[in-house]
This record gives sequence, structure tokens and C-alpha cells, in this order.
Amino acid sequence: MDDVLKFYENYDEDGRLVTKYGLVEFLTTMRFIEKYLRPGHCVLDIGAGTGRYSHALAQMCHAVDAVELVPHNIEIFKKNMRNDNVAVRQGDARDLSAFADNSYDITLLFGPMYHLFEVEDKLAAISEAIRVTKPGGMVFAAYVTSDAVMLAEGFVRGRLCDISLKRAYDFALHRKEDIDALMANFKTTRLHYVATDGFTNHMRPTMNEMGDATFDAYLKYHFEVCERADMAGISHHVLDIFRKEE
Repeated sequence: MDDVLKFYENYDEDGRLVTKYGLVEFLTTMRFIEKYLRPGHCVLDIGAGTGRYSHALAQMCHAVDAVELVPHNIEIFKKNMRNDNVAVRQGDARDLSAFADNSYDITLLFGPMYHLFEVEDKLAAISEAIRVTKPGGMVFAAYVTSDAVMLAEGFVRGRLCDISLKRAYDFALHRKEDIDALMANFKTTRLHYVATDGFTNHMRPTMNEMGDATFDAYLKYHFEVCERADMAGISHHVLDIFRKEE
């Protein structure tokens, strides 16, 4: 975890999702969250980072509890608060003992799965996310994918020596079969498997130079294809959305 703390002390996590290429991931994720969000729903944001999702959901009048490992991120999270109905605390996704069973309608498990390398740690984080979710509630788990990162970071950006198909710097990499193997341990039903940024990260300069009309057209296209199975392998990030069974 020391590597994770050092990484985020020197990384602009708060600015990542406001670039045009990062905004595609954010808008896609929010689109699917809002598909299942209902008035009065309570949300737990595990690995909340600087609060991009927590604040957006709180401003929609939902009660949000947030857990974040990195103190630097928590400082920015608190600075970004605007009378939001959100509470943040420091914690580890593998141990959510501060939270009761069956408490949340929607649970977000985003950042933690980027940085857990051992299978037992991944299973612990997923298990805790499921435990605190109400029966019939939804869990949204995000992963960084192996082949997209290998292609973009390894070959396009010339960092091949830092990347394998399982690890890139401080990031754990996954293929769909890896995620399927993890989820086989739990009583859940998958509802969506989403390529949250699709081809976006492969063309960052093009994305950031797009005019608003072209960007809107790209978003429309992306939303139409983001659940296609053949798109998931080229996306840097994927979102596994599943329901906790009764």
C-alpha cells in the first residue's frame, strides 16, 4: 500500500476525469449508475479518490458514505465539498468492518481493484462490497484492462519495460476471464459489463482537441457500443455491474 500512497501524492486524480478523454469514462459510469439509482437510495463509494462520483451523487440528493485509503486524496475530497450530503473516512477496501451488513442500495468499488494484486486481496474487497450491500442491491466494480494498457502505454508511449499483462507500474491488470474467475466465488448476477472508455484513451490528443459537436457525436457512438463484447478488450477501464442475490 505504500506504493499506492506515493503514487497518488504525485498524481492529479482530481483532474483525470475532467479532461475530454477522462470525461467519457465518468459520463459512461454515471449513465449506468443513474440507470439503477432511485430516490432515497444510499450509496457507499469505496476507494472514492477525490470524490468525483461521491460529490456528483450527493448533489443529486442521495446520501453518500465514502471510504478512501490515501490521505492526500481525502484532503482534496474535503476541499471539493459544497454542502454535500456525504461523509468520508479513511479506510481499506479489504476491511469495511466499520459498516454494517446489508446497508447500501448501491456500492461503488472503483479504485481498489486497480491496486490489489493478490487474489485473496481482490476477493476480500469484492466480498466486503457485497456484504455491505442490501440484498437485491447493486455493486459497480471497475478494473484496468491488460491488453489496452499494454498497447497504449507499452507500445504507443514506449513504456514496455514497465508493463506485463498482469501489472503496469502500480496498477493491477485484468482480462474478462480473470474477472469472471473472481466473481465465480460469489452469489451475484451480472447485469452489465461495460467498456467505460472504449477506444478513448488510445487517442487522447484527438479527444482533447475535439469540438463540442464532435465530442457529443463521439459520446453517442460510444454509448451505443460500450456493452459490445468486442469493445471490452480495447478499453482501458471496464465496469462490472452486478446484483447481490437474496
